[in-house]
Amino acid sequence: MEDEDLRLAPRTKAAELLAWAEAEGREPVAEGPLRAVLALLELGEGRMHDGWPELTSAAVEHLLYERLYLYVQPEPGQDPLAYGAAVRLLIDHRRAAKRLNAKRQERLHAEAEWQGEVAAGLLRRADLVTWPRLYTLLLRGAGVDTADGEAVRAWLEGFRELPEEERLAAFAALEADGVLDPVDDGGWEAGGRTLAVGMATDGARRLLEQGLMRRSYRNLAELTALGRPMPEELAGDFGAFEEAAALVALELAGTWTVPGLPELLVAEFPELAPEPGAAEIDAYLAGLDAAWAEEEAAWAEEGAAEPADGEWPGEAEETTDGDEPTDGDERAPEQP
Repeated sequence: MEDEDLRLAPRTKAAELLAWAEAEGREPVAEGPLRAVLALLELGEGRMHDGWPELTSAAVEHLLYERLYLYVQPEPGQDPLAYGAAVRLLIDHRRAAKRLNAKRQERLHAEAEWQGEVAAGLLRRADLVTWPRLYTLLLRGAGVDTADGEAVRAWLEGFRELPEEERLAAFAALEADGVLDPVDDGGWEAGGRTLAVGMATDGARRLLEQGLMRRSYRNLAELTALGRPMPEELAGDFGAFEEAAALVALELAGTWTVPGLPELLVAEFPELAPEPGAAEIDAYLAGLDAAWAEEEAAWAEEGAAEPADGEWPGEAEETTDGDEPTDGDERAPEQP
């Protein structure tokens, strides 16, 4: 999309915000996290004013708690708290521009601080990665020059030749080595983790595509209000516009992980980053339902042996000497 009014990729005002911070003597904020924060806010469902996101409690929570971990993988040595710091800098800037009153500034500041800490923890959870984020960690860990597209492709080709067991072991090693925090969900061997990561990756990309198109629609609405004709790109086949949005979404995701990596995983190495279809998801959920049904049946069978008055045999034996148990001595029934 060459039309300036339909441009898809955000052109954030990060440079302007950094210049303002320096002029105001503010503590520096890393440029990468700041650009990611501004772009994701612009592509969210919140309002914009003069090229700046309009900040609300919902917008801050949506960014830090629901979206950030889907897209960004901090650079080595970068403090993940930088994303919350970037939001707080933006809050102060909007207050200086008289888009926030003092009370809202204070409230949003507090929310961005604690939610920024939550976001930093979510970025380390092994079950919340997406394929681009996961492979970014593997590439960096292998010492690959991630600025060299051919080096990235060559590493992926070599990784594809490994047996599946070795690839899963490489994923698990990120937890064993402390790169990611382990989660008690059965890990990669159970199969559910692979499915979840694939679903998250697909959903994240579609959300990004929708945000990019929504951004252009906002510009189009402004053109229509001015009485200008509909741009040629939207006057005919809408498919080309959707394809352009899908391509830009992959490119943009690469700026937050490894340039070109998301597109490589989709176009050339889909077997390394599987995204399940409806049939696979249904089969997995049916398996979970069956497993739960078996557990419930086992619980019901064990529970049938309980005394009618609800007293557990162990408790009855303890009180046969005539002593009543104190509150501190009461025990919860053992779980089956």
